[in-house]
Amino acid sequence: MSAQRLDGKACANEVEAELLGRVAALTKDNLQPHLAVIIVGDDPASHVYVNSKVRTCERLGIRSTHIGLPADTEEATVRGHILALNAQEDVHGILVQSPLPKHMDEEALTDLINPSKDVDGFHPQNLGRLVQGRTDGMLPCTPSGVMRMLRWANIDLEGKRAVVLGRSRIVGMPAALLLAAKGADATVTVVHSRTDDAEAICREADIVVAAVGRANMVTSSWIKPGAIVVDVGINRVDDATRERGWRLAGDVHPEVEERASWLSPVPGGVGPMTIAMLMENTVRAAETMLTADTKA
Repeated sequence: MSAQRLDGKACANEVEAELLGRVAALTKDNLQPHLAVIIVGDDPASHVYVNSKVRTCERLGIRSTHIGLPADTEEATVRGHILALNAQEDVHGILVQSPLPKHMDEEALTDLINPSKDVDGFHPQNLGRLVQGRTDGMLPCTPSGVMRMLRWANIDLEGKRAVVLGRSRIVGMPAALLLAAKGADATVTVVHSRTDDAEAICREADIVVAAVGRANMVTSSWIKPGAIVVDVGINRVDDATRERGWRLAGDVHPEVEERASWLSPVPGGVGPMTIAMLMENTVRAAETMLTADTKA
């Protein structure tokens, strides 16, 4: 058996096609969705990621503003940019690119963003809605991208046993909440660094979402035959055969392809979906603002 491909690129293309229509409708109402991105420092991966977001905005007709700051910028300066963007009526989405320099409090800066403009979905108000079982707010992009990809593949989650590897506020915990929410209705276990016999727990799962940031950690012995495996990890590993000396690897070993029924690739799986859902959050924020203005 060879796993079917959970193709994030194909799914993201469908999301973008839908968003083009929604952006066009907003444009008819003289409103252009506008995403502002703040990036601090010179982390190469972050700049590649931000540039990808900017290009996607251009494809979809979303306006983008890119605020680049040096690594030694004071936190107060970043706070000032966030507060100014909060007050700017034509900005619908604000994103502070992670990671930030060590002298900055990333969570405190995220908390400053107006929850209605928090297109990353990390503000406590948006995460709190998710805890309540509500999916009408800004959802964290990677977990919501995982869910959209599973729906794209017509995978029925109801009653299935799901294991999420990792408990971060960015991916692991929101993914567990979305899998367990009404409408998805999976039975979810969260496995983390203090879990006893994580491998045995994963081996009982119908669905495994791996989000731990350890290359090739999940091997075929962890996976029940026919399970659905979503690989969220993006890790750099040394590879002397490549000109650049490294390659990308997921948290899931390639051998799992021979055991799973579905497997998301790295790259080309969850990554494109994360950006697609960021665009959807930005468009949703603009639509919400338009509706509020109409009612006013």
